[in-house]
Amino acid sequence: MLGVCYYPEHWPEDWWAHDARRMREAGISYVRIGEFAWSRYEPRRGEFDWGWLDRAIDVLGAAGLKVVLGTPTCTPPKWVVDDNPDMIPYDEQGRPRGFGSRRHYTFSSENYWRESRRIVEILCQRYGAHPHVVGWQTDNEYGCHDTILSWGLTDLKAFRRWLRTRYQSPNELNAAWGNAFWSMDVQDFEQVSLPNLAVTETNPAAKLDFWRFHSEQVATYNRMQCEIIRAHSPGRWITHNMMGFFNDFDHWAVGDDIDFASWDSYPVGFTERFPFSEDDHVRWAETGHPDIAPFFNDLYRCIGRGRYWVMELQPGPVNWAAWNPVPKPGMIRIFTWEALAHGADVVSYFRWRQAVSGQEQMHAGLNLPGLHEWSQGGREALQVGQELQKLGPLPPSARAPVAIVYDYEASWITRIQPQGKDFDFPELMFRWYETVRRLGLDVDFVRPGADLRGYKLVLVPTMPHVSDAAERAFSQADGLVLYGPRTGSKTRHHAIPPNLPPGPLARLLKARVLEVSSMRPGLSCAVDGEVEGAAIRWRESLDVNDAHVLARFSDGKSALVAAGRHHYLACWPDADLLASVIKLMTTKAGLPTVELPEGIRIRRRSNLLFVFNYGDHPWQLPFSGSIVVGSPTIGPQDFTVVKQG
Repeated sequence: MLGVCYYPEHWPEDWWAHDARRMREAGISYVRIGEFAWSRYEPRRGEFDWGWLDRAIDVLGAAGLKVVLGTPTCTPPKWVVDDNPDMIPYDEQGRPRGFGSRRHYTFSSENYWRESRRIVEILCQRYGAHPHVVGWQTDNEYGCHDTILSWGLTDLKAFRRWLRTRYQSPNELNAAWGNAFWSMDVQDFEQVSLPNLAVTETNPAAKLDFWRFHSEQVATYNRMQCEIIRAHSPGRWITHNMMGFFNDFDHWAVGDDIDFASWDSYPVGFTERFPFSEDDHVRWAETGHPDIAPFFNDLYRCIGRGRYWVMELQPGPVNWAAWNPVPKPGMIRIFTWEALAHGADVVSYFRWRQAVSGQEQMHAGLNLPGLHEWSQGGREALQVGQELQKLGPLPPSARAPVAIVYDYEASWITRIQPQGKDFDFPELMFRWYETVRRLGLDVDFVRPGADLRGYKLVLVPTMPHVSDAAERAFSQADGLVLYGPRTGSKTRHHAIPPNLPPGPLARLLKARVLEVSSMRPGLSCAVDGEVEGAAIRWRESLDVNDAHVLARFSDGKSALVAAGRHHYLACWPDADLLASVIKLMTTKAGLPTVELPEGIRIRRRSNLLFVFNYGDHPWQLPFSGSIVVGSPTIGPQDFTVVKQG
């Protein structure tokens, strides 16, 4: 089904009914409202104006639309800030980040928690049982604009409280952090400083705990809102809209407290921000890279335990990338259907009408700014609505044959001590995913420690800290497992394991890492054996015990080793090596593959096979089955759906 984000407070009230009718005519079923409207709900403390929202919900509901109500805590009004100056977040340079946009709060502020509880409870008491309100979105895009970490006095006080609970005594803290190094011992928790503004690099163990502290705050803050909503709005679901390429908190933990995950999909904007080559940036500038949005469709489906929404889908150019091209004709339709193919229950467009004022004036909507006139994206949304009616209910998604372990702590650890400037966690994860997709395989993401039994192939691009639960899951996996560089290289407290990397995985892999080398651009090392290609950016020297060597670097050292089902790749692979390794693993796992052209991708949803053409040339469909959407010849920026079996 389709949805849209709507801001009735931005438009004349006599437009609302007309907008609602056009939404239904376009096949839209859900409308998200209210997440940015706190100042209109409560212009002054204790003085509420609910009349406009009452009427807006009634108008939308009368047209047959289902309302998703957002809690407004991402945009506290100025009077809330003035009453609670400790809620202001601070950047890493110790500078306050003031009022004037959004997300101007730190999760460490107990006063802001109190304000959040108050407004969420009032909102839920009023609308929790409203017949047109079917679900809730908590806050909006936790962490957007780098607002997870904060370095103010409020954060320091909260961090010290968290450390007291975690470590009980300064001696335990000193031991965990290795504070004997550089004479960093503390005799009291009040001596703990924030891990910023030091002469040089601050303690990596302190940084890692600082990240964990903030991540736990986000999850707890979200849980607080969920508990209030469930108390006052029985029978309604709860979600939160997360973001792509954002790893500053553990999304799995937030996912534990919501009914399903949602995310905000901006494939063209994300492509512009991703560290592609200049040629690739130009190649995919107007279509988005074929694996950008699918990566997060799969990730958030799995964080949502099999259910997810796209809460925001770009309907045209965005306003926040370095360059913001208009997507090629047909791409909004493809972005929508790609999400549906990956299992989305609802795809909701951001936004109904392009804003005529404010910070997002350059962000497209389904309608032109200030007009009742479809944009190009709006016309494509209309087409999707018609196609959905023709196709009928979509079948459920099946479990994928390949799992990728997605570990948010791995992002924090590799950012804290990258060792090589270009060791980029999001890029590494994406490249492994992209390579699997190029072979026509579907992918699930799993959290560290999750049950891996039933997957034929498990990929771990990097996972520096391997917990006891994760080690057990790997040992119990009944398929093949491939670990990438730096896996098992750190303890929980960001130290080198006493038995050297890969730490707890040494018994499974029968090898250990003696030293590592980061390689600047232009350096590489050829790899040959059962796989071929080159190591770039990062390579490791292995001491091989009982492991079987499958490939070696040009200097004769081991590059890819195996011990039973477990495999270790001791480098950052270039595209050729990664493709060769993944192909070897899929062959060993008995997985049938198809090598797809650069711009072609496929996705299965039960017995429906979706085939998408992001490229510039027609492609002849090679798969059997009956075509239910499209044609055997798939044109550029088009797709075909095949019913199989």
